[in-house]
Amino acid sequence: MAILGNKISEVSDSELEFEMDVLEGLLKSPKTLPSKYFYDKKGDALFVQIMNMPEYYLTDCEMEIFQRQSGAIAKAMDMPINGFDLIELGAGDGSKTVHLLQTLLTTHQFSYRPVDISSNALNQLSDALQDQLPELTVDGLIGDYFQVLEELKSSTRPKVFLFLGSNIGNLEDEQAAALIHKIASTMKEGDKILMGVDLKKDPSIILPAYNDAAGITRAFNLNLLERINRELGADFDSSKFEHTPEYDEGVGVAKSYLTSLEDQEVELTDISITFKKGEKIHTEISRKYDATTVQNIINGAQLTIRANFNDSRNYFTDFLIEKL
Repeated sequence: MAILGNKISEVSDSELEFEMDVLEGLLKSPKTLPSKYFYDKKGDALFVQIMNMPEYYLTDCEMEIFQRQSGAIAKAMDMPINGFDLIELGAGDGSKTVHLLQTLLTTHQFSYRPVDISSNALNQLSDALQDQLPELTVDGLIGDYFQVLEELKSSTRPKVFLFLGSNIGNLEDEQAAALIHKIASTMKEGDKILMGVDLKKDPSIILPAYNDAAGITRAFNLNLLERINRELGADFDSSKFEHTPEYDEGVGVAKSYLTSLEDQEVELTDISITFKKGEKIHTEISRKYDATTVQNIINGAQLTIRANFNDSRNYFTDFLIEKL
């Protein structure tokens, strides 16, 4: 769905799909909830706070890359100067991307196509960019990645996909590979993906990013239960759950859970869901990468790594990947 006049109409998640996904996740064992439902209006605001908290190093690391290396990134992209699409999956607030957009506007004609599941986030981004870069053409798309990629298949314009913020890390490896292959299926020879990933490192650095001292990440996770109450009429008592992140250094995966603090029952659409004390709801995954892990998820998609751009601490990398 395109933005008209740099503004997108408000479209909420399907209530039926939301209800079905929640029930499916809570009735299986172990229990899960899809992380995409974090992002209602309150969740969007909390996530912006998360990106700005001192423990969440990912934002600062990738911001440094874009502030210092946007010229090198634009040159390495090697796209035609007379027109291409810059498609950002999970665009967020655009605070990092704006540095690359400013650089490209001095040399290229292109359309910026931000993609986000949250119409609220897209509206805010569109308004901000209209103020900062009035000459920029913005043509946004709302929906999940797979849905939007289907819409993009028919486009013949050269493309660069931006997949920043280690958003790829929110997927299991099999899902990540499926998404990369899906992106590749919309690409022509010479098209690119710029993919930001959080690198494997010591747990003492990683875990605080998901369990900050101010409790913002805790509030972000618990808001998912409150959203289920608001929109689906459930009766979760969020004070009876705790946010409990974990990190498996061997595998390189951080996971977020909501853990029941007591035996309890929750009513949702006339269905009673039982929780044992200590039982967990898995809400989110955050995969940490190295070059080998990235290579594993692009194998078989006719893609190759052309360059990588690291922050000064080597905590984070943006890989430039090209379609062969």
